[in-house]
Amino acid sequence: MEYFKSIMIFLFAGLCEIGGGYLVWLWYKESKSVIYLIVGGLILALYGIVAALQSSSFGRVYATYGGFFIVMSLLWAWKMDGFQPDRYDIIGSLIALFGVAVIYYTPR
Repeated sequence: MEYFKSIMIFLFAGLCEIGGGYLVWLWYKESKSVIYLIVGGLILALYGIVAALQSSSFGRVYATYGGFFIVMSLLWAWKMDGFQPDRYDIIGSLIALFGVAVIYYTPR
């Protein structure tokens, strides 16, 4: 159950960071309303709170989150921007997930 909880927190944190960052991106790159900037900034602040819900240390949490972020960023770009991940994107993502599983979930 603890594994499931931590994965859910990583996924929610990823949605907050990528979603908030995407709104800021749209405001800056595509001249969207300043509301995009404000909401994006608030969601990014929420990301910091969500990430802190993890039970491990800051360094281990953020290192592990990086692997989740890689995968989620590629998925977001694929669904939201029409980016087509290639096999090297997929292989690299799997390597990153394996690496963070070792970092975060290996018994100490």
